[in-house]
Amino acid sequence: MYELSGFQRDLLYCVAALNEPNGQEIGRELAEYSSTEVNHGRLYPNLTDLVEEGLLRKEEKDGRTNLYELTPLGIEVIEERQQWESDKLQESGIDFD
Repeated sequence: MYELSGFQRDLLYCVAALNEPNGQEIGRELAEYSSTEVNHGRLYPNLTDLVEEGLLRKEEKDGRTNLYELTPLGIEVIEERQQWESDKLQESGIDFD
């Protein structure tokens, strides 16, 4: 698995939940979940990092706005994370149902 920060992982999940969102939509989605402020100075550099790692695809919409979507590698990273979490919860013996 790639060395992602929790913030970057959360960005991947937000992009997965939305249909080709722009940066502002991703920021709003994350702000609804998180108590941490999601400002442009944090959001866009992390989105750029995820694009550079091949986890997100960025497409220009209108000269000012970029749209983001998961790449197959990004989907794979999310699936691997979900499997890892599931395995750890099962190993804990705690019943989460």
